[in-house]
Amino acid sequence: MVPVSPLLVADLVGIAVFAASGATAGVAKRLDLFGVVFVGFSAALGGGIMRDVFVNVQPNAFVDWRYAVVAVLTAAATFWLHPAVSRLRWTVLVLDAAGLGLFVVTGTLKALDAGVPPIGACIIGMITGIGGGLVRDLLTGEIPTVLRREIYAVAGLIGCVSVAALDATHVRRPIAIALAATFTFALRMVAIRRNWSAPTPGGGSGARNPDPDEHS
Repeated sequence: MVPVSPLLVADLVGIAVFAASGATAGVAKRLDLFGVVFVGFSAALGGGIMRDVFVNVQPNAFVDWRYAVVAVLTAAATFWLHPAVSRLRWTVLVLDAAGLGLFVVTGTLKALDAGVPPIGACIIGMITGIGGGLVRDLLTGEIPTVLRREIYAVAGLIGCVSVAALDATHVRRPIAIALAATFTFALRMVAIRRNWSAPTPGGGSGARNPDPDEHS
């Protein structure tokens, strides 16, 4: 079992957030209990499994029971306790932004700890952050957020660079995790609120994103 550390705590919180995000998307699609839990479980653990494969270690999701238990319990709780309102999709966006912030941080730091150079660690961190949302969207039949014109992967990559910079300056790990995760979350939420978008072939960078409630 992995000993308790700030990095583990951030990892488990990220898993819970992405499990809630995936489960909420499943509820919005009116899946049954198994479907909701499966989507939440897959969204929660997908990014971390990718990260661990890239750094050539056994995925924690397979060797530490806390990862699977947190994902399953959070997804099941979301199924039973979700608010009976019509704004579930906005909830998914908020939870997804929080999960992105936490996972890009843990992904980057774990890659750095494994000896990966900073540039490679940032790429691994970005993949860790977007992996859960990618799995969630594919399972619920949505075009993955990362493939649309939204500032999503870019926000994650900027968060990776920030945590790598903080780590290089020997900022204490809990502080670095909190600062970089909060920064990434805030950047993603501002991008949603201000409709920031990347250029597309036909619309250009000034095209307006759909309303957040139209997203998964």
